[in-house]
Amino acid sequence: MQKVKNAKEDNDTIIEQMFRVGAHYGYSRTRRHPSVSPYIYATKNNGDIINLEKTSLMLDEAVKFIKGLGASGKIVLFVGTKPEAKEVTKDTAESLAMPYVVERWIGGTLSNFVEIKKRIIELENYRKDSAGSGLDKYTKKERVVLAKKMEKLTRYYSGLINLKKAPDALFVTDARSEHIAVTEAKKSGISIIALANSDSNIKNIDYPIVANDAGMPSIKFFASAIGNAYKEGQKSGPEKKP
Repeated sequence: MQKVKNAKEDNDTIIEQMFRVGAHYGYSRTRRHPSVSPYIYATKNNGDIINLEKTSLMLDEAVKFIKGLGASGKIVLFVGTKPEAKEVTKDTAESLAMPYVVERWIGGTLSNFVEIKKRIIELENYRKDSAGSGLDKYTKKERVVLAKKMEKLTRYYSGLINLKKAPDALFVTDARSEHIAVTEAKKSGISIIALANSDSNIKNIDYPIVANDAGMPSIKFFASAIGNAYKEGQKSGPEKKP
């Protein structure tokens, strides 16, 4: 009986935390996607209120999955290109030494990774050359042209610099905004964890978390939960041989 009570208290605490960050705020009822209807608690002033009890269960499932990825050292690609999500997406990924995309999603990042990898290698080689004397073989004009090209590659590919193969999973902030990434991941057989508001189609998402994906406090809360879960998984995983 005591264990049941403690579990309920822990669950209530999570719900209270989600409530404080505004995770229950959905969009207007007219924007609601049918796939999220079971997760809507009520509609107030034409705005959907998300059922945080159900969100907490969805988060639990996502956390369990992420812990497993952490324990086995799998690669998670973090995606969040909307202004509210960029900083927290980058910070969370970097804290785990994971790849990320915070600028425009480049079509083919997953479905045509062989070509994307060529761009990543090109950027890596340029950085190595810049650190040494590798650019001396170019004329001044050629270096200017190359620098401009690398500036563009840096913008779109710097978060993928250590990605040597297709990721094992994606964590996406705003499934609707990142629908191209979600579609590519689905076609490529890559697991998807996504923070999705009431306007998102969650049918093709393996681990959807229906909650506010527009407010920075809410985005930060869920990104932190995912990041912390991965770290916990790493601690419980097999020790690396020296």
